Amino acid sequence: MSASRRSGATDELGPDEPERDGADLLAALLDGMDAALCAFDADGIVTHWNREAERILGWSAAEAVGRRGFSGWAVRTADADEVEARLMAAMRAPGRQVHEFALLTKDGGRILVRTQSAAVRGPDGKPAGLYCAFSEVHTQIDLERSIALSEALFEDASWGVVLVDADLRPAVVNVHAARALGSGRTALLGRPLGDLISQGVEELESALAHVLSEGAPPAPAELWVTVRLPEGDARRCWRSGFVRLASPLAEEPVPLGVGWLFQDVTEAKRTEQEAAQLRFRANQLHRAARAAAECEDPAEAATVHLDFALAGFADHALIDLVVGDEQADLGADGEPTGPVRLARAAATPSGAPGPSLLVSRTTLPVRYPEGHPALQCVERAGSVRAEASGRDATRTREWAEARQWPEGTVHALCAVLRSRARTLGVVTFLRGPSRTQFERADATYAESVAARIAGTLDLARVLDR
Repeated sequence: MSASRRSGATDELGPDEPERDGADLLAALLDGMDAALCAFDADGIVTHWNREAERILGWSAAEAVGRRGFSGWAVRTADADEVEARLMAAMRAPGRQVHEFALLTKDGGRILVRTQSAAVRGPDGKPAGLYCAFSEVHTQIDLERSIALSEALFEDASWGVVLVDADLRPAVVNVHAARALGSGRTALLGRPLGDLISQGVEELESALAHVLSEGAPPAPAELWVTVRLPEGDARRCWRSGFVRLASPLAEEPVPLGVGWLFQDVTEAKRTEQEAAQLRFRANQLHRAARAAAECEDPAEAATVHLDFALAGFADHALIDLVVGDEQADLGADGEPTGPVRLARAAATPSGAPGPSLLVSRTTLPVRYPEGHPALQCVERAGSVRAEASGRDATRTREWAEARQWPEGTVHALCAVLRSRARTLGVVTFLRGPSRTQFERADATYAESVAARIAGTLDLARVLDR
């Protein structure tokens, strides 16, 4: 038995074979649809019943076609009149009518369905029948929820959502993601991720390609990227989750792309890093104090403090001491009264790793030019930061040479050495181009190191006397 009956409504059109072929074609089309469909003639007799209707209710086409309405088989007796009245009303009403009511399955179960019904008009314009499409209400609700969730994710979500196609290019972008990437939603579509992210794009594309081929990772990943924004590049940490998207309509999973969800956790990660950095530096100071206590020579103890301070902090370090305190060049307050002169006391080896080395005791000053950061540090009795401007290698080399710092220096931090209210000199920390510039927190750490070095150097002077 096909989805439409062989007698009744179809036979009334005539016994010609072409009409039978038309009925068979209609039945085949109805059976191939994903929606549950049935049809009634003007008297309420079921004329069509497709396979999806069979699947939902369990009644076959042979059992359904030819019955009058749903009464006595597909609805409870108590509900039959109300259901029939709604269906027949849809035959007389203009447009499509939507109703919800309970139907019975063949095994006696009860299912709440949502129906969409509309009249079928004959050549004379009068109602000739009715078609009715129905689905389980919970299925419809699930669909509506999915649509509502999608719309909410792409409009109101407080995290970024990007659908990336198989070519790893954005296909859909929500408002939050567009704002994080510094562009409009439509302007981002189809663009390579490398146009939006200057650093970290390789790691992101690798993660997307892995998800596309292997599936989603078990846990979110934290990706550091540098985003190209209209106001300039910005470093961001995005906690990212990935899901592989496949077509639900194909028998075999067909990859559609990757859903990428991310949240900006930059501030939290920086706070964690700063806390870890503070713990590490405090531990270094503690270890330096214990190691320095084993040194018989206070000057050697000062270099021990310098070596421990360098770990993870700078590439090179110098200690320059004020020259001329024996000649009364320091006032009563311990500050220099004349031109500041500094002599090199210790330095890390240039060009190769190794411990800081004591320079032979001398009163010959280093020929620092006027305005040198180390001289400013002594004059101000406070920290001074300096860095090379621009990225030209030649100019950077000349900048370091003019200040008598090792080649490759681009960032400098000078901290004053003071003990017992007297200025003893300067400790200078130097960084190369692979490191970031010195920040305020770095200056605080350098001042702590300088205080310890100054204490040991002051002790050395007392012993010398």
